[in-house]
Amino acid sequence: MIFCVEDDNSIRDLMVYTLNIAGFDAMGFADPASFWEAMRDIVPELIVLDIMLPGEDGISMLKKLRAAPTTAKIPVIMATAKGTEYDRVIGLDLGADDYLTKPFGMMEMVSRIRAVLRRASPKTAPAVLRQGSILLDEGRHTVEVDHHAVSLTLKEYELLRLFMENPGQVFTRDRLLATVWGGEYYGETRTVDVHVGTLRTKLGAAGELLQTVRGVGYKLEDAPHE
Repeated sequence: MIFCVEDDNSIRDLMVYTLNIAGFDAMGFADPASFWEAMRDIVPELIVLDIMLPGEDGISMLKKLRAAPTTAKIPVIMATAKGTEYDRVIGLDLGADDYLTKPFGMMEMVSRIRAVLRRASPKTAPAVLRQGSILLDEGRHTVEVDHHAVSLTLKEYELLRLFMENPGQVFTRDRLLATVWGGEYYGETRTVDVHVGTLRTKLGAAGELLQTVRGVGYKLEDAPHE
């Protein structure tokens, strides 16, 4: 869950909408009071926090977040207006993980959120994923089918990894675009169809696990290991 604290209704709504399209759960708050109330029940993965807010500024809120043991480790990205270098420096000194300078693009926001979450996530050993006869080794960045190496492009590999990390889950084309391409080809869903088609071909008979969900998108059938 991503919390977006922004008093401009149109910007806040666009932030939440974009994050939803990118595959995140998100909630928006117009003022600090509603944010603090929600924090009693939900601990978000990350907070995008505007500095200029009614009633309490973002710097003061950041201080409180960093002072409380339950919220001290939550990643925070500050949103600042152009020319407010002092606020950016203060925010970073107080423990903000990154900042966005207004007006910022929505895809820049998504990219920075992903980068901060990657840095904040605990480092674990690379996974070896298996579905049917397909084996994906994240540490070696390799794919095998029936113990034979399969050569994939970077995007094909990232698509397959996403499907194998979420077997049985249906992904819309828009969500696949946002997750794998990061908005680079926003709205061009044909790009997804082409890459899924070539991925199926390269996987051979195992490509049958990659199923089309008519009118929605694609999923990888959850299959026992072979």
